[in-house]
Amino acid sequence: MTRSSVQLSAIAKKFGTTAVIDDVSLAVEPGELVVFVGPSGCGKSTLLRLIAGLDVPTAGSIHISGRDVTDVHPAKRGVAMVFQSYALYPHMSVAENMAFGLRMQGMPKAEIQARVAKAAEILQLGALLERKPRALSGGQRQRVAIGRAIVREPDVFLFDEPLSNLDAALRGQMRVEIARLHARLGTTMVYVTHDQVEAMTLASRIVVLNAGRIEQIGAPLDLYARPANLFVAGFLGAPRMNFLEGRVAAGSGGLIGVETGGCRLDVSRPGAASTVGDSLTVGIRPEDLRVTAASAEGSLRGEVTLVERLGGEALVHIRIGTDPGSAVIAKVPGDTTLRADMPVTLSIDPALCHLFDRHGRAIGAPTRAAAGSSRSAP
Repeated sequence: MTRSSVQLSAIAKKFGTTAVIDDVSLAVEPGELVVFVGPSGCGKSTLLRLIAGLDVPTAGSIHISGRDVTDVHPAKRGVAMVFQSYALYPHMSVAENMAFGLRMQGMPKAEIQARVAKAAEILQLGALLERKPRALSGGQRQRVAIGRAIVREPDVFLFDEPLSNLDAALRGQMRVEIARLHARLGTTMVYVTHDQVEAMTLASRIVVLNAGRIEQIGAPLDLYARPANLFVAGFLGAPRMNFLEGRVAAGSGGLIGVETGGCRLDVSRPGAASTVGDSLTVGIRPEDLRVTAASAEGSLRGEVTLVERLGGEALVHIRIGTDPGSAVIAKVPGDTTLRADMPVTLSIDPALCHLFDRHGRAIGAPTRAAAGSSRSAP
């Protein structure tokens, strides 16, 4: 299979007067697996449909391997799409479902059989070729849908939330299978999901979308460690990043003194401008909070409201001070002795802090972002 590029240039899409996609430009390199992620209604599926040719952009152009396909029929773009709903023909066998598109193209029977056999081997469907879709599990049906795309030998695979109908265990298995499929085929893939776990584990690069615009593009760990703004910081990560309101208390020599929750932090941000008194937001990942039962000078004080025990780790919900709306979540070892109503203190390592200005833009990046956890629990 070929390794093709996808180039979107100033793409816009309106339905009536409603702008769904607004000035999106993006280059997908040959062989990449790029994931579009974002909340419901952000435009990610619409963008995929524009690449597929199922919708026509209001403005802008789409190129695949340098060829302008903006007005080209979907069947002639060299793409194959895998849908959320599987879209299998219930009266056809697995083999017939996989072969149907090739038969419609008039491909010789021997070539069709060879392609179906190859795809069945890749996806471990050999024993299921004579079954009808009703006799398959959800995961098997999705593999058939992927096989139907593979036999077309497309330049680009397009996946539209293909795992959202599966239960948690099957989603995990199918994520692994799709990752292995990409490694084996090396074909360019564009994948849409609202599930950040899928995005983080599958993507070569993630495109974070919000309200029809790109918020940030980057490798998964780069986005996790260096989010460009509050939206990306809050969207990527489970549980989400904790946010505390603060203000600039001092700033000189590359250090920004931040006051938040009665605690003073000196955060290193070489070259970042700051003005004493400016409001800002402090972000800290749940795994980077250190929780202790003993009081400590300069720490945030709070009270445990809930402990979610997940086995090897636990999520501890903590109310800061007396404000019921000021709460954080800490990720700690699963054998923690913390319990509801216990007073605790939280220590924050300034090297792990994220800072965002009053417009929500990141102020520099942590000097040791996501490099390790300082968490512990009594």
